[in-house]
Amino acid sequence: MNSVGCEVLPRFLDGELPPEEQGRFREHLAGCEACSEEFRDSLQLELLGQFTLEEGPVRSPPKVPQARAGSERWWSRRRVWLPAGGMLAALGALLLLTLSRQEDAEDAAWLVPANGRHLEARLTYAAVDGHYQRYVPERSGPEDDGPVTALPLHALSRLEARKDFHGIATAYLLHGAPLQARAFLERMPRSADRTCDLAVIALQRARGTQASGVEGAWQRQAHLEDALQLLEGVLRDEPSHPQALWNRALVLRELGLTLLAAESFEAVAKLGESGWSEEAWGLARGLRDGTAARGREWTDASAATRELLTDPGARLPLDVARTHPGLVRRAFYDVVRAASSREAVRRLMPLAEALDAGPGGDVHVLAGYVRRVAERDFTLRGPAARRYARLLQEEPPASAEAGAEVGSEMLEALRRSGEEDLLLGALVRASTAGVAVDVELLARLARAQGDSWLVLQAEQAWARSEARAGAWWKAEQRLKAALEACQGAALVDRCLGLEQELTRLYLDLHRPAEALPYAWSGWERAKLTRDWRVEQEFLLELADVLRFQHAFASARAYLEEALARMPEDCEPRSRVHRTLAAVEWERFHPDDARRALDRALACERPLELTGALVLSDLARVRPEPGDVDHLRRALSALRRDAGPPGREALLLSLEGQFELARSRGAGQLLLWRAVELAEQGPDAVDARLARVRAYGALISEAARTDGWSEVLALQGRQLRMAAVPERCVLSVSVHHERTVVVARGPSGRLQGYFDASRTGPPREAEALVPEPLVEALRGCEHVDVLALPPVHGFTGLLPPDLAWSYRVGRSTPAWPPPARDAARHLVVTEVADPPSLKLPRLPRLQSPRVPDPLRMELRGSQATPSRVLEAMEDASEVELHAHGMFSSAVSDASLVVLAPDGDGRYALTADRVRRARLTRAPVVLLATCNAARTAPYLSEPSSLPVAFIEAGASVVLASTTDIPDTAGAFFEEVRELIRGNARPSTALRDARARWLKEHPGDAWWLTHVLLFE
Repeated sequence: MNSVGCEVLPRFLDGELPPEEQGRFREHLAGCEACSEEFRDSLQLELLGQFTLEEGPVRSPPKVPQARAGSERWWSRRRVWLPAGGMLAALGALLLLTLSRQEDAEDAAWLVPANGRHLEARLTYAAVDGHYQRYVPERSGPEDDGPVTALPLHALSRLEARKDFHGIATAYLLHGAPLQARAFLERMPRSADRTCDLAVIALQRARGTQASGVEGAWQRQAHLEDALQLLEGVLRDEPSHPQALWNRALVLRELGLTLLAAESFEAVAKLGESGWSEEAWGLARGLRDGTAARGREWTDASAATRELLTDPGARLPLDVARTHPGLVRRAFYDVVRAASSREAVRRLMPLAEALDAGPGGDVHVLAGYVRRVAERDFTLRGPAARRYARLLQEEPPASAEAGAEVGSEMLEALRRSGEEDLLLGALVRASTAGVAVDVELLARLARAQGDSWLVLQAEQAWARSEARAGAWWKAEQRLKAALEACQGAALVDRCLGLEQELTRLYLDLHRPAEALPYAWSGWERAKLTRDWRVEQEFLLELADVLRFQHAFASARAYLEEALARMPEDCEPRSRVHRTLAAVEWERFHPDDARRALDRALACERPLELTGALVLSDLARVRPEPGDVDHLRRALSALRRDAGPPGREALLLSLEGQFELARSRGAGQLLLWRAVELAEQGPDAVDARLARVRAYGALISEAARTDGWSEVLALQGRQLRMAAVPERCVLSVSVHHERTVVVARGPSGRLQGYFDASRTGPPREAEALVPEPLVEALRGCEHVDVLALPPVHGFTGLLPPDLAWSYRVGRSTPAWPPPARDAARHLVVTEVADPPSLKLPRLPRLQSPRVPDPLRMELRGSQATPSRVLEAMEDASEVELHAHGMFSSAVSDASLVVLAPDGDGRYALTADRVRRARLTRAPVVLLATCNAARTAPYLSEPSSLPVAFIEAGASVVLASTTDIPDTAGAFFEEVRELIRGNARPSTALRDARARWLKEHPGDAWWLTHVLLFE
């Protein structure tokens, strides 16, 4: 909820709000049209009044006698008294006349500071951007509508008088008030310049966001994504738009994408604008030179380290050990293991001592290792060391099976040698290549070495083995525990490996919110430690995280930066092109997806899963003659290592979708095989994705041939419904470019709609259900809506006068429900939010109008996630009156903010709710902001309401947007109607109609309240 609303506008204008409330009200002001209107009117009147005082005295207005309530607006509380009647109109007319006489003399010199510009971004207001001035950074740093430098009201009032909203917005931006600037930009007609300036506001907000902590970093990333999207839209239509190119460079530099930023600055420089061109060249050179220097430094360090492995007499890289200790230490273990004589081992002692003496190093561990190895009997160890050296020179095996065949003999020989450190090294290499090894032996050998680096490396290998076996929860716990133990500068390289492993684990599980903190931390840590290679790897991991979050502009930028930094090495570039193809396909750019995929295919390597999925999709819109061979080769490589049923189901689904474009019968057969196999392990991520792809293809094909009854049956099977209602049901599904809608009205007659020309993802404002199908549902007392992402959770699918709800779960709801024993009515209110979130305190919930002896309240610090989950288990009603948030840094769906538990966790997330067991099938009222907002997954609906249904709730009421503090009374009204045995959808429709009649200004949130059954 948001306790700062329109009622505080007078205090805001009078400067009476505390600083923290000012910030929250500015957020409210940016999204509230009513407040924005009042704010603009007030500003104009104040400016006019101030202008009058500057121009000379006017006769004081007569004292107004006792007035009728409401005849005087709150502007009378302002410093300049302005009457509310005819005198105001007369004064306004007089002032506007005065202004109009001076309009021709007005200029914008006051917008251009004499001592250099303080805003690094470029604005499109010609009077400002046309006068180049060098950039002089302000010492205070960027602000997000913090203290605003005083504006010259005389000049500003002239802009307001002639409705120069662009000039006013520019003034606000230059004076550090981006949110006020946005209010005026949004009054302008749409244009490239307007969009470019809106992007500057997003950039300034990103710079004003505290990036400390994961959530701050993600909020900053979200603002930068907004800016990048806006600028891409401008440059798509006007590729040489100078301000957009400049600002895009700033956004890319803010993201850490230095080479892309340099490229954009160079594009500005080539336009030849006086002043701007020279500054752009300088910025581009600085970015390129700095990036190239870091790359060269790492390349040289890597070459010096690699010589140790190939040349027994190579110079010891003692200087590199000081600047890149992780890089050298990774190689050091293998160099000691491969040394075949006592002298060769002892020669490495200075390097061991240099590493031990580094920041956070143990003064004994590596030197002790060298001494122990030097004392071994090299008549026995020498042959084993030479065997290990040959292992280091071999190419990685083509598959895990091939690696197992080659490695088993080697491992057995090393086991017989008794040289435990050699066996440990071979086991680690085999595990990294995907070969199944004895991880308990590996861990035991690592612990015996007494080296924390090796222990953490063994834990990572063990977790990798558990993940391959499907025990991802064990891998997750093991990696988190290892990362917790990874302390000290000497272990930074191992910490990076653990963060990368956790990132990949969560991405494999399609849980990007949990992958984010590890990807972001790894990216920042790699830059600090100057590990160029790992930094590039985290670039790709971050691109995947952002792709899952549908932040496509940033994902594409990260991938393009990775390409710019890569040498012309086919294999890694092929991986980037495959991911780029996926991004472009998901952005509805099939031609760009085809080009990226063709670049990946040019490498003549198998496409791997990401590329194969894109190729399967392109088969129906951008096929090429050689695609059949490419797909067969990809599937052959993917099937080389036997995987779980879910993986094979996914491969069958993409193969069936590809074949469907060539042979309907063969394609459908493969798709049904995919569905059957997926049902053997329905909880696996691959199995869920296989079901979605297979059913999506089958539903679209049935709709293409007007098989509406088949469409409805398939949708019911996909939702695992026992039976599809025979009347009053609506099915809506979107499968990329294909839209399918089927309606069955009160008579049972079927009508359908199919379209395959979609050029973008569906939007809530879009009329997905054609009017004839809406009319077919008239006369229904209730309509069951069957939908999956991306449609599931949309508001406004049907008009507000129809009673409808989203169907979730297996059973068909009956109303009224069977009688149950009395149970508690749980109410969570007055929650003690974490102070660090700085959320406004919500008003006290009013006592129920009807006494409720079963009511149980959890308040204050008692309302923790664990206590709430426990109390919900046997409740028949659950009401949550608390703050709601949607934060990609914490959860992939909306969450409820509760009091912190003992471990500090305050978020009631969909994942935690899903694991609960609600034994009384409760009615759940989520009176929190954004509670019904869904995660951007196509494999399944992921939201708080769905999680409650899966945990056992019968009915969930929630909103997809912010709600005011008064919303609690509305939710209670719906609850009372349900208690009176009204069907929930009817209760919601009727309560909403009455509420809108009494509170017409609340339509902005009431239309976003949804029902799930």
